[in-house]
Amino acid sequence: MEIARTVATRATCPRASVGAVLTRKKRILTTGYNGAPRGVAHCLEVGCTMVDGHCLRATHAEANAIVQGALHGVSLEGATAYCTHQPCAGCSKLLISAGVVRIVYRDAYPDPVAEMLLDEAQVALEQFAPDPLRAAT
Repeated sequence: MEIARTVATRATCPRASVGAVLTRKKRILTTGYNGAPRGVAHCLEVGCTMVDGHCLRATHAEANAIVQGALHGVSLEGATAYCTHQPCAGCSKLLISAGVVRIVYRDAYPDPVAEMLLDEAQVALEQFAPDPLRAAT
């Protein structure tokens, strides 16, 4: 989860710094943060494109992590996603379709549709609980 938090520091939309790390068998497969698509100016440069309270200029961290897998030929089948924020319905659909089997998130961003879809697809959704022994060291 600490790696997802670090990835989130690269976010280029000021509305939220979100990071995602997709792993399998304790190996990092891809990472993503929220920011504009390749070749498009970032929110930090030109401002957010707001519609109904959402920035449509930025691509979500989870989607960017999936795109990285597609660009570099990395299968995400059977992966676990570590996300700084609970995925929205759109990102949940992408994660399901990419073959992700488990999502661990730090900050709650409840979306009943996302939760319903993940449950139906049998994708585990877990809120991160820091290890108290590790935190004390």
